[in-house]
Amino acid sequence: MTTSGAPPRIRSRWWPYVATVRYIVLFALVCLFLIPVYVLVVTAMKDPAQVSPSQMWQLPDSLSLDTFADVWPVLEPGFRNSVLMAVPASIISSLLGAANGFVLAKWRFPGADVVFPLILFGMFIPYQAILIPMRELLTDWNLVGGLSGLILVHIIYGLPITTLIFRSYFVTISDELIDSAQVDGAGMIRTLAFVALPIALPAFAVSVIWQFTSAWNDFLFGLVLTSTNSWPVTVALNNIAGGQVVPFHEAMASALLASIPTLLVYILMGRFFMRGLMAGALKG
Repeated sequence: MTTSGAPPRIRSRWWPYVATVRYIVLFALVCLFLIPVYVLVVTAMKDPAQVSPSQMWQLPDSLSLDTFADVWPVLEPGFRNSVLMAVPASIISSLLGAANGFVLAKWRFPGADVVFPLILFGMFIPYQAILIPMRELLTDWNLVGGLSGLILVHIIYGLPITTLIFRSYFVTISDELIDSAQVDGAGMIRTLAFVALPIALPAFAVSVIWQFTSAWNDFLFGLVLTSTNSWPVTVALNNIAGGQVVPFHEAMASALLASIPTLLVYILMGRFFMRGLMAGALKG
């Protein structure tokens, strides 16, 4: 009997074998997933003279950072543009999604059950379907060529998923907590700002990670809606790797540099990620 008084778990005699097979399969899947990462890192660290398709599995004779120094001047403008675009787009879209989710979850109004599905419908509209009319509209507003139009697009296109994330989280908050704030004289905005948002950090982390990754990895909008001086890092990466003669070491080093910001965002906010992602999964 366990110390808590609960009855002991009864396991099948096949359990050790099942567990062993499970861990072997999981280990194999992890290795399969890490193979491209291994090739990426090893190739980026090699001396240019060692880089060839026939030697891509071999470890470098000596570590070299020369390739990173070569590609950074080409990648740096796009890297800076992506930071200036992805940070405000992810934060603003998350804040607007928090407001939408709070109203739809706790501040019900007539027609809310119709508005929410209409907002979610935006997630299922492919980029290609609205690309031409979107560019024409942004051209009329003089927002094509710079980062302002690209930021606006990512904010709007991110609203459906951020609204879903925050609504799912706010549904799990006790109604009594919101009622107490109203009794104390707080309106909708004050309740959202001082009651709901401070306890919604897991949902905010999920939303920011999702939106930052989506905006950072975007290629199509960045290519169509910006000019040369405002190209994001994905377009710069394509220019390095998309030539007729592919410099493998430069492409790998550029891809490694371009992946660092999304990795840092997940490391800094990842402890909230699963908590926010699973919020509302067991509700009702």
